Formats: sequence, structure tokens, C-alpha cells
Amino acid sequence: MTKLTLGSHPFLLGFDQLERLVERTAKSGNDGYPPYNIEQRGENAYRITLAVAGFAENDLSITVEDRQLVIRGKQREDEDARVFLHRGIAARQFQRSFVLADGVEVAGASMEHGLLHIDLKRAVPDSVVQTIRINNTAKADQ
Repeated sequence: MTKLTLGSHPFLLGFDQLERLVERTAKSGNDGYPPYNIEQRGENAYRITLAVAGFAENDLSITVEDRQLVIRGKQREDEDARVFLHRGIAARQFQRSFVLADGVEVAGASMEHGLLHIDLKRAVPDSVVQTIRINNTAKADQ
């Protein structure tokens, strides 16, 4: 029996990249840190919020690499050695990735109260109607 994949289904022409995107997302292996929310803020606007308590703005980097939003965090070591009697606030480095759909762009980022907000917007494509002319091959052969 032949395995029918998403990219090989006869009604889904040109969607073979979608299967690769799903595989790439599944392989990202995020461990749940830092926790995040994704909210819809309008018809074509979204916001990703990450809880990054203890990280300063210069400890974080946000990049878009091949339609993949990548947020990295790495705290710089303090010069003065601190002695913790209890350390409950996670301070480990992280990388969190999100695959962006075609037309979704990062509109901006801000930080407040230990939360990193990344605003996304989807460009609304113009509706295009294309008329295809039908050639009569019988007349062309004569």
C-alpha cells in the first residue's frame, strides 16, 4: 500500500513545501521554556508574548530566518559573584521558533514587566481574477 503524503495528494498542487514546514516545526523540539501565548489582535494581526523574567532587552535576539521567527535568550554573567540560597527563577539560555506563513511579517517587538511582545501582521493580498483564453487547436492545425 502506498503512503499518501500531503504533498503528493492530487488535489493539493504546489503544497509540497507545506509538508517540509510541518516536519521542520516538529523537529524544533521546544522544551516549554519560556512559556508563551499567541493571541489574535485583529483580522490580520497577531501577538506572541513570551515570559522572559530576568532577561534584559540586550540579552534577547529576534530574527527571521527562512520564514521562521527565532527568539534567542542568553543572560550575561554578572561580574560580582552572587550566592543564591534558593534559585527558583530560570536563567538558562533558550531558543524558541515559530514558522511564519507566507505574507506574515514581524511588525515590531516590545518588552514590559518581564514579557516580550512580538507583533505580527498579515499582508492582505489583492484579489486577482485572471481570465484564461481557450485556444481552438482544430483551427490552428488547418
